Amino acid sequence: MKKITQASMVLSGLLMVAGCATMASGPTAKAEMMGRSGTSVTGQVSLQEVAGGLHIRATVSGLVPGEHGFHVHEVGDCSAPDGTSAKGHFNPTGHAHGHHAKSERHAGDLPNLVADSQGNARYDQTVSGLSLSGANGVLGRALVIHADPDDYKSQPAGNSGKRVSCGVITSEAASRY
Repeated sequence: MKKITQASMVLSGLLMVAGCATMASGPTAKAEMMGRSGTSVTGQVSLQEVAGGLHIRATVSGLVPGEHGFHVHEVGDCSAPDGTSAKGHFNPTGHAHGHHAKSERHAGDLPNLVADSQGNARYDQTVSGLSLSGANGVLGRALVIHADPDDYKSQPAGNSGKRVSCGVITSEAASRY
C-alpha cells in the first residue's frame, strides 16, 4: 500500500510539472501609455510571447466610452504632442490595412479597445503574427490608442481618428503573468 501511495504522489507531481510546462511563459514586455492630443488617457500594457502570437493585456483610463482603434506603430517615439512621432502602423509585410483576424492586414492592426461608461478599458487578446523580436518584433515600437474605432477597412489606418495615448514597448526582464 505504501508503494501505491508513493507512486501516486510521484505521478501527481509529474502531472503538475507537465501542466506547468505547457503554461510556460515566453519573454515579456510592457508599455506605459501617456495621454496625447490634449487628453489624459493613461494605462499600462503587458505583452508576452505565447504559442501562435503575442498576448496583450492592458488597463486604460480616461477614454471616452466606446470603441477605440489600438495599433502597434512603426517607431517607438511618443514625443510629439499628437503622437505622430510614432509614424504609421507597423507593417513589415507591406499589406493594406485590414481586420486583425485576417492575413491581409498590417501586423500592427489589433482588435479595438472598448471603454466602459466610466472611460475605463481592460484588454486581453492574443494576436497572431506578432512577436517581441525578429521580423515581426514589436520591442522598441509604439502602441497607440485612437479617439475613434478602427473600421478595419479604410486606408491607410482604419479611420480611427486622432491619437489619444501612446506608449513605447520596452523589454521586461521578469514575467508578470
